[in-house]
Amino acid sequence: RSSDWKAANAYKDSGLIYNGRVEGINSGGLLLRFYSLMGFLPYPQLSPVHSCKEPNKPIQEIAKDMLGSILSVKVIDVDEESRKLVLSEKKASWSKYSKYVNLGDIFIGRVCSVEDYGAFVELRFPDGLYHLTGLIHISEVSWDLVQDVRDFLTKGEEVRAKVISVDRVKSRITLSIKQLEDDPLLETLDKVIPQDGSAAPDSVSDIIKPLPGLETILEELLQEDGIFDARISRQGFEKRVVSQDLQLWLSNAPPMEQRFTLLARAGRQVQEILLKTSLDQEGIKKAIQRVLERVP
Repeated sequence: RSSDWKAANAYKDSGLIYNGRVEGINSGGLLLRFYSLMGFLPYPQLSPVHSCKEPNKPIQEIAKDMLGSILSVKVIDVDEESRKLVLSEKKASWSKYSKYVNLGDIFIGRVCSVEDYGAFVELRFPDGLYHLTGLIHISEVSWDLVQDVRDFLTKGEEVRAKVISVDRVKSRITLSIKQLEDDPLLETLDKVIPQDGSAAPDSVSDIIKPLPGLETILEELLQEDGIFDARISRQGFEKRVVSQDLQLWLSNAPPMEQRFTLLARAGRQVQEILLKTSLDQEGIKKAIQRVLERVP
């Protein structure tokens, strides 16, 4: 009926949620009653709540058990001429549950797929069900060097993850496992290097050498207004490689009067840099950013 197609367009434009009964299944998804029309709910548009109940069961088998059930869906595509009506339970779940997801929240989740660029994790809510999915990018898996996500995460594994981004326009949640722990090199260097000198290298190949490019960085720091002195101090080695590139950080060590501590690292090597300055912490951060933009 024409009025039902108008209703479908109204639901699509308004974003309202419709509760429809599952009346059939096929190889691509489920068939839901929408007034007098039959809507199509593709398997990829199902909420993760179903697959998480029985993670080892094929989605087609799960769909059979859903016959006769009522699902909350959104209308995402309408074409009366071709009689196409496409529905999404996933988008309805986003509308219902995304308001309970905020920056910094920590969730228990289940890894539902592992890709070269990261892992998708289904998030468990207080009702015990998995309503939304987030992505842990490869860079957020571990402070260790991650070359293959599959070495760290496997499908079906339960993990704790922190919400680091919520895009409410694109309906995307970004997660991190590594941010549940402090970056070891943003802590004070005392945990890496003894107060009385440098830590001993593990092998002859680890003999401490000046970090490449560090001398240029020191020269550039001294060009910044408000920085009076920049000199290297203690050196040591981390247990893990985070990046082979030279990185520069402002240490979490409490600043003394007109003095800040920077940490430079490349590979496993760590170098402490002591600054004498009239700048405050925010000014130091901006100075570091300007220096890094100038140094190739």
